[in-house]
Amino acid sequence: MLHQPYPCLWFNGQAKEAAEFYCSIFKDARLVSENPMVVIFELNGAKFMALNGGPHYQFTPANSYVITCNTQEEIDHYWEKLGEGGKYSRCGWLDDKYGLSWQIVPSILSKLMENPEKSQKVVAAFMQMTKFDIQQLMDA
Repeated sequence: MLHQPYPCLWFNGQAKEAAEFYCSIFKDARLVSENPMVVIFELNGAKFMALNGGPHYQFTPANSYVITCNTQEEIDHYWEKLGEGGKYSRCGWLDDKYGLSWQIVPSILSKLMENPEKSQKVVAAFMQMTKFDIQQLMDA
């Protein structure tokens, strides 16, 4: 049996609400099981546990989830849906309305960063961005 690790996300009574919110954003998503304490859900094949643990702990950007997007439309979708009611930051980072941090990143970024001559220009460009703009990165 393969023991696949998965994250447990700590909520203050909003575990099911949060799981339903995330499932509404991802195309391949579902609630797997639930009880008053724990909701298990999957997003694009990745398993998550949402725990109604109480007010003791809060999310921080020290733990974030990266979504790699192939198109600007995908970036726009996740940026708008996950950021709704939350807080936007620089360089593709946002905190959703529950305080969970996400990085919405274009898949082309790693390729652009491989070129030593271009990478400094790309970094300078994305340091000025909130939401990533693929065309601006490619033009840098």
